[in-house]
Amino acid sequence: MSEFNVKSTRFDLLARIWRAVSKEPVLAILVFALVVLQIGHPRPWMSLPGLVDWQTVLTLAGLLILTKAIELSGFLMWAAHRLVHHIHGERTLALLLVALAAVLSTVLTNDVALFAVVPLALSLHRLAPLPIKRLVIVIALSVNAGSILTPLGNPQNLFLWQTSGVAFPAFVWAMLPLCAALMALLGILTFAMFRAEPLDLSGDIEEHRVDRVLCGVSVLAFAAFVALADAHHAGPALAVLAILFVLWRREVVFKIDWLLLLIFVLMFIVLRSAAAMPSIHAAIAHVGIGTPKRAYAAGAVLSQAISNVPAAIVLAEFSKDWRALAFGVSVGGFGIAIGSLANLIAVRLSGEKGLWMPFHMVSIPFWIVATVIGWALI
Repeated sequence: MSEFNVKSTRFDLLARIWRAVSKEPVLAILVFALVVLQIGHPRPWMSLPGLVDWQTVLTLAGLLILTKAIELSGFLMWAAHRLVHHIHGERTLALLLVALAAVLSTVLTNDVALFAVVPLALSLHRLAPLPIKRLVIVIALSVNAGSILTPLGNPQNLFLWQTSGVAFPAFVWAMLPLCAALMALLGILTFAMFRAEPLDLSGDIEEHRVDRVLCGVSVLAFAAFVALADAHHAGPALAVLAILFVLWRREVVFKIDWLLLLIFVLMFIVLRSAAAMPSIHAAIAHVGIGTPKRAYAAGAVLSQAISNVPAAIVLAEFSKDWRALAFGVSVGGFGIAIGSLANLIAVRLSGEKGLWMPFHMVSIPFWIVATVIGWALI
């Protein structure tokens, strides 16, 4: 092969990669940010995988496989069919899904709650025409608000709980006022965003069958996988899970959102690279977060730039006021989508095009009001 043909082949490959990247705005932004960081503050390329929380990525891969299996079993459509025939109004349904997502997020983490509730909402949408974009938005807000309550709700809470040494009940009691206030705010917002109109069930004419074997195996595997992942054995659990479904139902593995996993890997690399920049540490040290109000404000604002989990890790080096930090990074999960990785998961799971703009039109005003509420409660 001539040198010209080799260069042409490389150019075509890069062009195809760029076309794929440019179709995904989040992926394009992450690639651009990585290039900028590597130019401004270069790291050895071989060291970048060390920035990835592989436990989280492997857990996410397992959850993607299991929720896809449950979806393909037909159980979600069956459950949606039963639900819409007991809930007769659009607003009531939205409030129910928000409450369900919030409750699940307190014990299963906000990410796992999304894997249960968003696919259910999509199944409901296929039965009865629903404002699915608005539903996904309030569900995303709900898991962020509900997960505030317990140390198990999200990674930043778990980190701050472990570093603080406070007892589990004391942590919950300290976070209860903020969680309750934000859930009340979200309830008002949901009430205003959805109408009290009856659901149109004219499209629900098919019989909804469930592959009971696939559903049963998936549910049992879901419980076992979450337990193993919580015990930091996500890698071996994922390997067993992937082998099982490749040999038994390979379409389950082939149909998951592989691009979401790539986006998560890049997010860890980019956000942790940015959080480790000396300029960020110097700026925090210069401003000073010695008081609860300043620690809270730093958490709420810094999360908008580097996400709330890295923000909690960075700010814990400058303040021992775990409650103020927990309030700040919890509120920081709202606003710009990057504030919480759960936002990204919710939008990706929905599969809806053009959702980023409506999401931010709701989430940014919500963040502003939530920040004021948190400030008043500190």
